[in-house]
Amino acid sequence: MGKAVIAVGGNSILRKGEEGSIPKQFKNTSETCEHIADMVESGYDIVITHGNGPQVGNLLLRSEKTEDILYPLPLDVCDSNTQGSMGYMIQQVLGNVLGKRKIKKSIVTVVTQVIVDKDDPAFKFPTKPIGPFYSKERAERYRKEKKWEIIEDAGRGYRRVVPSPKPLKIVENNVIKKLVEDGVIVIAVGGGGIPVVMEKNRLSGVEAVIDKDLASSLLASNINAELFLISTNVEKVFLNYNKPNQKGIDRMTVKEAKKYLSEGHFPPGSMGPKIEAGINFLEKGDKEVIITSPECIGDALKDKTGTHIVK
Repeated sequence: MGKAVIAVGGNSILRKGEEGSIPKQFKNTSETCEHIADMVESGYDIVITHGNGPQVGNLLLRSEKTEDILYPLPLDVCDSNTQGSMGYMIQQVLGNVLGKRKIKKSIVTVVTQVIVDKDDPAFKFPTKPIGPFYSKERAERYRKEKKWEIIEDAGRGYRRVVPSPKPLKIVENNVIKKLVEDGVIVIAVGGGGIPVVMEKNRLSGVEAVIDKDLASSLLASNINAELFLISTNVEKVFLNYNKPNQKGIDRMTVKEAKKYLSEGHFPPGSMGPKIEAGINFLEKGDKEVIITSPECIGDALKDKTGTHIVK
């Protein structure tokens, strides 16, 4: 069947409104891995990427609550921590699911660094909300003490925002590609990867968040994947989403996707980056992108549901 990159949303593992306990995250991961196992069983060589927004938010909150007794955790370290912990969950759970099906596959997590441009305009205009909500008083204190950029978030309180630069190069790309070619299931580019900059042949981490789908698209192109599957919380992409005249899209071309994107159907904070990631992938080769929910992956691969984007 060829190589496929599956981008799993962080909310598939820690869902909105849940208490977010580790047992609950394992349970949610198990449900998602059953659907991923179907792809393995059908013959795909897969790389799994994942979001980490809720998990990083919790880690930042834990760090903040203990800052009087422990050292703080910078954002790049939070990214690396969640890559390891979430990779562990996916490795273990998917291994158990495949074992139950008598499928023998090695699974490994690659802690992944992604190079960004230190002069990316995003560093001058941070837009990505992270971490907990604050009162106005605490927000002002953190703005002064920690030099954070903080905005009011939809009337719910004040929140830190960080840059979201474009991914340029995946440091561990060749290792990931070799592992996949050797038949290993790889978990990589967790949370969009750890953002790093290269200066004088030396890498260093930066306080930023890379979009998970854009980084996954870059990886999918680099390893010559035939399929880029974006798993999200809806069965398919909609025009006029959540409006009385919303309309599901079964299939669209890159040209149509660009048109709908320019018309504002896919907002930057939700479906927009997924569509952009799909376009980027398809413009580098005649392949396929599918956007659907985890439970619909099997039917989407049979062309029964999901949104299919083609060149």
